[in-house]
Amino acid sequence: MLKIYNTYIHIPFCERKCNYCDFTSLKGTDSQIEKYVNYLLKEIDIYSRKYDLSEKQDTIYFGGGTPSLLPIDNLKKILSKFYYDKDTEITIEVNPKTVDINKLKEYRKLGINRLSIGIQTFDDDNLKFLGRIHNSQEAIEVYNMARKSGFENISLDIMFSLPNQTLTMLQNDLEKLVNLNPNHISIYSLIWEEGTKFFRDLKSGKLKETDNDLEASMYEYIIEFLKSKGYIHYEISNFSKQGFESRHNSIYWENKNYLGVGLSAAGYLANVRYKNFFHLKDYYESLNRNILPIDEKEILTEEDIEQYRYLVGFRLLNKIIVPNKKYLEKCVSLHKEGYLIERENGYILSHKGLMLFNDFISNFIDI
Repeated sequence: MLKIYNTYIHIPFCERKCNYCDFTSLKGTDSQIEKYVNYLLKEIDIYSRKYDLSEKQDTIYFGGGTPSLLPIDNLKKILSKFYYDKDTEITIEVNPKTVDINKLKEYRKLGINRLSIGIQTFDDDNLKFLGRIHNSQEAIEVYNMARKSGFENISLDIMFSLPNQTLTMLQNDLEKLVNLNPNHISIYSLIWEEGTKFFRDLKSGKLKETDNDLEASMYEYIIEFLKSKGYIHYEISNFSKQGFESRHNSIYWENKNYLGVGLSAAGYLANVRYKNFFHLKDYYESLNRNILPIDEKEILTEEDIEQYRYLVGFRLLNKIIVPNKKYLEKCVSLHKEGYLIERENGYILSHKGLMLFNDFISNFIDI
């Protein structure tokens, strides 16, 4: 029986959907949230009969949506399904508007030891433009409350390449960001996802995409600035202080098994990649029949697994990828073209490969 050491738990509820967001999220009443959690617990129970969940979890990650909307009792019920201790990395994503110092202290009592706070920007006009429900002062206050509550591992999210954002505006965001001294930083360039308000505004001409050269300059500036402040650029979109790399996210990039539960959650178990139903009705109906709510499933061959090793592995900037015979010629060629740097008996991504990652990684698709 496959032993499970890493779990992702999707909580789909939000106070309000952001203008750029295409994730599965919806506004939920207290009774709707309670119902969802009960079904989530049922899904975990079904998995516990198929796989071994008795092992100590290495990582547990509450993502969303806005997991910090969940009442403490609901979080306690979910965590009671798993064996974990102080060495387990337990992360919860937090919207600054949805927590106070009492809730943060309760998180610590439960064993949650890592926060991922969605700040996005410290510019209040841009926060309103993005559709965020918090302001910059609230974000700073929540960060300080988290430190007072005993959190020693805090990650902050920041966005760039926003419409009408200048390099100076980004520089101001980064200065305020590093002044808080978080342990981990995730950066996201704005992606125009179909179905979002931003995408509709783009198509109607109300908004324009950031110039490619400006976006590249912003990305390069972020890298150099954060490195100069002592952060390690360990993954394409992630920076950390030494020893504070995200253990949970690293399992994705290292192509390791993980359980994904909840509405639209994805998982990877025993060479099977799967994704749950997108609509609550389908999710609930499946679990009512004691069937896992899986909508899509891909059984990976050994060749697929080998391909994924390159598709996700090169995202980790300091991890040496040793190619097998089939991919060796491709890596040698990409090294000659300047996309890869030779290290020992393998390769890591070069600056050129980093800046042109989409072009680079396309070389490993259907090779």
